[in-house]
Amino acid sequence: MPHNATPALLPPRAGVPMLAALTASALLILWIGAYTDLDLRLANAMYDARAHTFPWRHAWLTEQFGHGLLKSALTALAAIAILLCAGEQLLRKRYPRPWWRLRLRLLAACAMLIPTATSLLKQASKSHCPWDLERFGGSQQYYRLLEHVPAWVEAGKCLPGGHASTALWLVGVGVFWLPHRPRTALAASGASVAFGAAVGWLQQMRGAHFLTHTLWSVWIACAIAAGLLWLQSLRSRRALQPDGQRRIYGQHDHDAAEHLLP
Repeated sequence: MPHNATPALLPPRAGVPMLAALTASALLILWIGAYTDLDLRLANAMYDARAHTFPWRHAWLTEQFGHGLLKSALTALAAIAILLCAGEQLLRKRYPRPWWRLRLRLLAACAMLIPTATSLLKQASKSHCPWDLERFGGSQQYYRLLEHVPAWVEAGKCLPGGHASTALWLVGVGVFWLPHRPRTALAASGASVAFGAAVGWLQQMRGAHFLTHTLWSVWIACAIAAGLLWLQSLRSRRALQPDGQRRIYGQHDHDAAEHLLP
């Protein structure tokens, strides 16, 4: 293996099923938001029409813990991952094998890109949160995702769900089991997605988001993580010798490269 070659964390043909899964799931989420009433029905179940409020809006579990303590802890954990990656020179002395550095870089990239991308898309969104709508005690009209929104309507900036992204970057933990244990990696990432969705559900209980807001956050996290893995694997294979006879995937990768992405 060339000294500066990275181990491919994905098999050569993994990009096709990943792209198919992302496309199918995006169409499903789009269909749920544009052609069903699932968002409204779930929000109705959380809303107390007699009291004209979401009973869980200021509850300790959803506000102080979910939106406060848990968010702060997850944000601090993401910062630690980023700082550890930034302090790579110190890590090299303690961990002589670059195996950890490659995966730590991927995890740190998820910690940075997933919340940032979600926040930027949220700021550009016109969709409103449930508690902003007239039917739930607010002042705004409800518009579906593909429905025309008049220019005079105030931007809601509520899609996708930003709070869930504070946990969804953990989808990147699966890289620590790649490429040698792909099923374990998938299980670890799946558990992280479920945890992020649960964090988003706490916000739905408060009336802060619809179901599809959380689902789009999950989709964005999975798309970014899959994109990072695909780029890393593509770069790894390009670093091979021209004859292509030497394959990296499936080998023990104790001599991983110094650089992850261009």
